[in-house]
Amino acid sequence: MKSRISRKQLRAYREFLYILPFIIMVAVFAYYPLYGWFYAFFDYRPPLALSMKDFVGFKWFTYMASNPVRVQTVLAVLRNTFVMSGITLSTSWLPMLFAVFLNEIKWMPYRKFVQTVTTLPNFISWVLVYSIAFNLFNSTGAVNSILQSLGITSAPIMFLQDSKHVWLTMWLWLTWKNLGWAAIMYIAAIAGIDEEMYEAAKVDGATRMQMIRVITIPSLLPTYFVLLMLNIANFLSNGMEQYYVFQNAFNKDYIQVLDLYVYNLAMGSRAYSVSTALSMLKSFISVILLCIANGSSKWIRGEGFI
Repeated sequence: MKSRISRKQLRAYREFLYILPFIIMVAVFAYYPLYGWFYAFFDYRPPLALSMKDFVGFKWFTYMASNPVRVQTVLAVLRNTFVMSGITLSTSWLPMLFAVFLNEIKWMPYRKFVQTVTTLPNFISWVLVYSIAFNLFNSTGAVNSILQSLGITSAPIMFLQDSKHVWLTMWLWLTWKNLGWAAIMYIAAIAGIDEEMYEAAKVDGATRMQMIRVITIPSLLPTYFVLLMLNIANFLSNGMEQYYVFQNAFNKDYIQVLDLYVYNLAMGSRAYSVSTALSMLKSFISVILLCIANGSSKWIRGEGFI
């Protein structure tokens, strides 16, 4: 009995060693940088080192709430963040639908071609994406040249400077870039569906659309709900790179999301302490949203994801 227990313990230690490098990576790249939260409680002025004489406590947290101009700016930033995240969240079913219809392509060379073409944009940096957008949609770009040569417009259309449709265009670029990559998990889930269910449906005379509605989509819903809950937890995290490269003086009021605002505060206004305090609040709210999403998952589905 003792030898059996020792073998089990040895196996447990060996399995722990398998994941130890990943735990170290998470600790180094995810938890160690939290040391920077100290800057939110100091009046930091680079390149000087932190000292207790610069300690101001919760000054910057109260400053954000008491300064009317700052409050108005933060509310505008939160409006942009909520709209962008809301559009993304409300269309989070698109990768699942794309994976379903991609699976219906029976000619394998064409299916692989479509999957490859739609997945490759995920590996293109946002700088290159903006270069593509600039060459296509600037005032002398391909689209304006074609429209003017056909006589559809007499003057160039300022697509990239337009602030009225910036939320929609940002969502379209994000969808174009991430749709194929986001569908990979659903494609893997479809591969795990029991083929006998489809065979039984064929015997009963079900059409392809009926099998999609009754078998495929219900089988993908657990995966969809888990990803949906994680997206809810990251509701305030839009990322910064996309909006940074597309921002300009004309659309800044509508394109500046929370991540970009924190970056502009730190790098543009040199307000490192204020940006750190705002980033801390965002992290706490994200943790609260994660707990709410996990609780909702347990209440609705009977199980959580953490």
